[in-house]
Amino acid sequence: MSTSILFWRRTDLEGLERLELSVEADVVTATSTVICLESGGFRLEHRWRLDPRWSAQSVTVECWSAQDHGMLHLERAGTGWRVDGLPRADLEGAEEPDLSVTPFCNTFPIRKMLMEDARTSLALDTAFIDGPALTVARSRQRYDRQGPDRFRYVDLGLSLGFEADLVVDDRGLVQHYEHLFERIMPP
Repeated sequence: MSTSILFWRRTDLEGLERLELSVEADVVTATSTVICLESGGFRLEHRWRLDPRWSAQSVTVECWSAQDHGMLHLERAGTGWRVDGLPRADLEGAEEPDLSVTPFCNTFPIRKMLMEDARTSLALDTAFIDGPALTVARSRQRYDRQGPDRFRYVDLGLSLGFEADLVVDDRGLVQHYEHLFERIMPP
């Protein structure tokens, strides 16, 4: 088993994330805390369980704000997803979750592209989780490979028109996400 601690800082507003990533032969898990001033300020925790190919099997998101506290659980159900235990027909065929407040989710499609050396573009439907609102909706996105460690993210769904360049490390984890996130090292 290998364990890593990653930190990301928001570059568009005040915010910080600490993610603990554990990779074992049969499962990948991640546990994270996000503190952010977005949406009036919140603390959000997310816990992931991935298969060995880094495909998300489940995620639990818990959010605290000045006004509210809530939790959401998303889990794979065949080719679809259950939200808080209930099947969601609108998410049928969505390939991966995408949580709004973290660059960790970008790793899932990027790793898929890195494993397929010839692939230069990947479009996929996601189960998009708005972290502070704790809502889930279907959305579409595309990744275009620009180099061995560079990708272009293009939103084709809920944030149509948003694009950003991403720089990743050798594991496909984001180091820099244009407009939003950058990885930082603790002193």
